[in-house]
Amino acid sequence: MHTGHEKHGGAMRSHAGDGDAAQIGDARDVGGIVPGDGRRPLWQSLARLGGFVSETGAENADTGPVLRGRRDAPSGRSPDGSLVRTAGSANDRTGPRFDAPIPAGGYTWWYIDAISEDGQHGLTIIAFLGSVFSPYYKRSGRGDPLNHCSLNVALYGPSARWVMTERPNGSVERDVTNLQIGPSHVEWKGDALEITIEERDKRLFNPFRRKVRGKVRVIPESLNPASFALDPAENHIWHCMAPRARIEVDMEEPGVSWNGKGYFDHNRGSEPLEDGFRTWHWSRAHMKEGAVVCYEGERGDGSVFASAIRFGADGIPDIADLPPAARLPSSAWRIKRRTRSDIGVSEVIHTWEDTPFYARSELSTQLYGEDVVSVQESLDMRRFASPLVQFMLPYRMPKERR
Repeated sequence: MHTGHEKHGGAMRSHAGDGDAAQIGDARDVGGIVPGDGRRPLWQSLARLGGFVSETGAENADTGPVLRGRRDAPSGRSPDGSLVRTAGSANDRTGPRFDAPIPAGGYTWWYIDAISEDGQHGLTIIAFLGSVFSPYYKRSGRGDPLNHCSLNVALYGPSARWVMTERPNGSVERDVTNLQIGPSHVEWKGDALEITIEERDKRLFNPFRRKVRGKVRVIPESLNPASFALDPAENHIWHCMAPRARIEVDMEEPGVSWNGKGYFDHNRGSEPLEDGFRTWHWSRAHMKEGAVVCYEGERGDGSVFASAIRFGADGIPDIADLPPAARLPSSAWRIKRRTRSDIGVSEVIHTWEDTPFYARSELSTQLYGEDVVSVQESLDMRRFASPLVQFMLPYRMPKERR
């Protein structure tokens, strides 16, 4: 971390209808890379991501509040680095849109995570268009995002599975409310997201690919209309669509069914992720009412960010004081993990993903006076871009030719 020349990369400007809001706080000692010695098998999954700067250019931005206490504030950044302007529209509370254009070199993805009511199961599902972690997309020069799409499904706990098969543009169909990636399908029903999974898993050193089939329903408790640019140039946009959601999981293969609570967001960008970021740490937690998201990291230009947002029961975000930093033990791949906690201490309950460049964990922590369980992730894009990791990726991520 370049503590000798820290800089905040300008104010976060918000976008209507595709994102979220936050405060830039103390981002010192965000954490850097420790070269890994690669003693574990290649990981069990890939990821979703973030950073923060709220996006500009919103249309119809004056029809409803999107950040409590910050609406219509002048553009710019206050001396303490907090977010001071957002925009959004009540008409944007309509859920995901799957047919938006993706520029060459760009990406978009929709991310879901969830924990079962009994705490025995977890999952992440990520629908990638222009897959940011694809070695094939990177190798191709990233001229055609829709030629590199995948549905990443990770089931944690008993009967764990992991799938991420890349598919070409001939296997991808989409309109406003539907997204077909190979045999799997994602549909927005107006009040719920329904995911039909028809995939096969991939394990190292085992050629047999088990079927992964079933349905997942994501029912948001509320929808948030505000999106945020994660960098001053607005090349990377984050939208926490549903900070809280009910999850219904009904898998035929493996035979696992459960209900729980989850989270749903969307990211999009106009340049490769490794151009925009070196590292970041993200976490989300459900409170007794609403939810909290904490984000911090280092951008590609060396500027740092650290922010916390609280979402009310209505999904509207509110700037929050950034809790103290809480260091976590490094993963087996020596990825440095970091989160936030009232008391500066947090405990890893489970490490869901342990990869050469990414770790996702379930934590026990304390935020704003409440004991909470959070989902946390740490990412190092310098590791991702290394020749060794690029060599390893295809062994975990098969590619269909048609």
